[in-house]
Amino acid sequence: MSLPKVFVTRIIPPEAQEILNKVAKIEIWPQDTKPPQEVLIQKASECIGLFTTIEDQINGEVLKSGKDSLKIVSNYAVGYDNFDIDTATKNGIIMCNTPDVLSQTTADLAFGLMLSIARNIVRGDNFVRSGKWTHWHPSTLLGRDIYGANLLVVGLGRIGLEVCRRAIGFGMEIFYYTRTRKLNLEKELGLKFVPELKDGIAKSDFISINTILNDQTYHLFGKEEFNTMKNSAIIVNTARGPIIDMESLYKALKNNQIAGAALDVTDPEPIPTSHPILSLENFVVTPHIGSASIETRKKMAVAAAKNIEAYLLNKAIPSSING
Repeated sequence: MSLPKVFVTRIIPPEAQEILNKVAKIEIWPQDTKPPQEVLIQKASECIGLFTTIEDQINGEVLKSGKDSLKIVSNYAVGYDNFDIDTATKNGIIMCNTPDVLSQTTADLAFGLMLSIARNIVRGDNFVRSGKWTHWHPSTLLGRDIYGANLLVVGLGRIGLEVCRRAIGFGMEIFYYTRTRKLNLEKELGLKFVPELKDGIAKSDFISINTILNDQTYHLFGKEEFNTMKNSAIIVNTARGPIIDMESLYKALKNNQIAGAALDVTDPEPIPTSHPILSLENFVVTPHIGSASIETRKKMAVAAAKNIEAYLLNKAIPSSING
């Protein structure tokens, strides 16, 4: 009996390949860039499973193409805004992600970005490399203290919670804004709930965005929010690019309405090298590497593979989004 087909849209760690090879005939897209949309449509019509990344748009066209063959799609990520969940559910296709393996790593990067912009680490590196460090001066590259500052965490899911845990070590006063108040965490960690986003923004020295992207969070931070922030405040985004209106952010940074921004995600993504925000010294950006540690990417790939393995072995799927 021939094994069912699974299409993998990127080269993945051998540990994940080994899991899939035991239960399926896998085809791996060999290029570094994502497969074209027409390839996804074709593979959906031929395969029982797709192993995807956040760059792969598993939209209605792909899912309808797979209505007779495709049974499961597993995202090599915790986010799934590249999925059309409604169409998948209507067609009986199980959609999966990897929610429990990248929270620590992404929270580490959030704090790394916060430190980088607050303490002028990138500017300092450029300062040295460009030959400007000719002597010591007490006012060179003065930054902002994180210790003891006010932090607003927007979105208190797994990653947001880990950001809070790190902030405790920095002696920060932590406010949080989320859909559902977490009284147990307020008691355990000393967090303070803000029912209105604008109130949290106004009192914060640092803001960490850790919420999901949906219709309610699209451009959650725009002109009005940046006007509300302190002139000394810094914003960090390791969630999704479109949560911030990039044009409004650029103007706020250029006009020194806020002190700085550090982003791991942008809109669009990748951000064009011609974007004027890249000319600003109070802006730091990384190329969506929130979960990019060797250990975590291996765990993510294995988790995504185990979702497909479980389906093919008729076992409970570890991380199903829609059933």
